[in-house]
Amino acid sequence: MKNKTTFPFILITTLFFLWGFAHNLDPILIPHLKRSFNLTTMQATLVDSAVFIAYFVMAIPAGLLMKKFGYKTGIITGLLLFALGSFMFIPAANAQQYSYFLIALFIIACGLTILETAANPYATALGSPETGTQRLNFAQAFNGLATFLAPIVGARIILKKSDTVTQLDHMTAAAQKIALADDAATVKIPYAVLGCVLLFIAVLFSFTRLPKIQNSHTQVASKNILHALKHKHLAWAVTAQFFYVGAQVCVVSLFILYATRSAGITELEAAYYVSACGLAFVLGRFIGTFLMRYIPSARLLGIYAIINTLLCIAAMIAHGMSSVYVVIGVCFFMSIMFPTIFALGIKDLHGDTEFGSSLIIMAIVGGALLPRAFAYISDVSGNIQYGYVVPAVCFAVVGYFGFKGHRLKKLSAEELPVGSIY
Repeated sequence: MKNKTTFPFILITTLFFLWGFAHNLDPILIPHLKRSFNLTTMQATLVDSAVFIAYFVMAIPAGLLMKKFGYKTGIITGLLLFALGSFMFIPAANAQQYSYFLIALFIIACGLTILETAANPYATALGSPETGTQRLNFAQAFNGLATFLAPIVGARIILKKSDTVTQLDHMTAAAQKIALADDAATVKIPYAVLGCVLLFIAVLFSFTRLPKIQNSHTQVASKNILHALKHKHLAWAVTAQFFYVGAQVCVVSLFILYATRSAGITELEAAYYVSACGLAFVLGRFIGTFLMRYIPSARLLGIYAIINTLLCIAAMIAHGMSSVYVVIGVCFFMSIMFPTIFALGIKDLHGDTEFGSSLIIMAIVGGALLPRAFAYISDVSGNIQYGYVVPAVCFAVVGYFGFKGHRLKKLSAEELPVGSIY
């Protein structure tokens, strides 16, 4: 990597860590806010809904922002929105209003959508094309590091300090209000610090000269986003990504609630096992990448998905610590799914590639909807383990995509985007 691109690449890499850190605080926030506001499991999953609806809403605007004003403006905008949402945790905690937290999370996620839209292609293009994949994998490793660290930090700062809020039923109404207010306030310091860090990085970006990335296209992009869905493998990729992200959020975000009930451990202990899930996810990504040298990526995706379907069934009936280990196994085998689905989905789209990418990003909205189904089943049945039927079905859909849905079907000349050169 040339010297003029080294520092910009370092800055870009920090973005992968930061959005990974923000996402992996959500499994800590869900049980924390559930207790602080006396929520049902379904109400608590609005945390995920607020986050992933933002991805659906902002995916196309983020791409348009980057196209018109460039990567640098887009990145700074994303960082400022991310920081604004982080600082909003302070008035949300002061007001003791759950809806304020959801608004803050939505704003954070709008910023994250812009950052992810910019950072992935920029990291790939920032240097020699031959080493683009290596650069992206290196940057994504820091996302994995955040997956491991965020639950530990969140557990020690948020859950540990709020762990004293027990026996509320035996308190007076005034004492309950004070205890729950103190509990809600534990999020203020970590998110305020995060907001300050984000502002500092935004300043660094504003004073850093980012190399311009020139994209050469031999085909004219389609003018209709729905036209891209005529590629059947893309339509299946959008479907698979919708169900995959929904499954991932069900597994990770609801892990603490699941583990405390299935294994009978405390929230603080369960939070540390979330870090174990993150470690399994990182190891799974490296091992999966290695296996792809010998096994076609689509086939490996299908195999991993079927294994996870079976593990989800096991998660419904397992008891004690074995249930925790089963879910950690799920995290290992879902590690390759997002990038593999994405890569297979945009393969050979040519003039429809940009719209295809936006559609796959929009499919992340599955993380807002499917955990609600998981929570509904859990609340109605009174057993959170039964909720694992939702990710079991999701992984079965991903398995179909891996074994069959990814296969290319060439469009006829009449169906091609005008001006495309195939």
